[in-house]
Amino acid sequence: MRVLIQRVKQASVTIGEELHASIDGGLLVLVGITHDDTFEDIDWLIKKVSQLRIFDDADGVMNLDVRETGGEILVVSQFTLMASTKKGNRPSYIHAAGETIAVPLYESFCTRLSETLGRPVATGVFGADMQVALVNDGPVTIWIDSKRRE
Repeated sequence: MRVLIQRVKQASVTIGEELHASIDGGLLVLVGITHDDTFEDIDWLIKKVSQLRIFDDADGVMNLDVRETGGEILVVSQFTLMASTKKGNRPSYIHAAGETIAVPLYESFCTRLSETLGRPVATGVFGADMQVALVNDGPVTIWIDSKRRE
């Protein structure tokens, strides 16, 4: 499982012409799921996402996590995070899990993250054609891979 975390001033998901979800300040978390991901991957990533100290403290040092700042989280499924560009110029998505595997894991990720935070997280819609808008704060963008544990 891979996540791309962006510290944002605001982020939103629009589907068609309708605003589906939005947050003001916090984290946009893009989630990619592969065939062999498990609930263990989810638990490890939730701990990382919720405790990642990438928000400034009173001294301007990145020393606070999203819970300490009261920031919101928007989680969006993104199979393209599992792209392989090893051969040629057209990415392969063979490593991206299909719906039967990915949907339950994505939903569990969102639910468990919400439980960890003690409040709801905003989400996109799995498999939908979404337009994601954001104002990256910093910019701060962090890539985490549960298989590599980095």
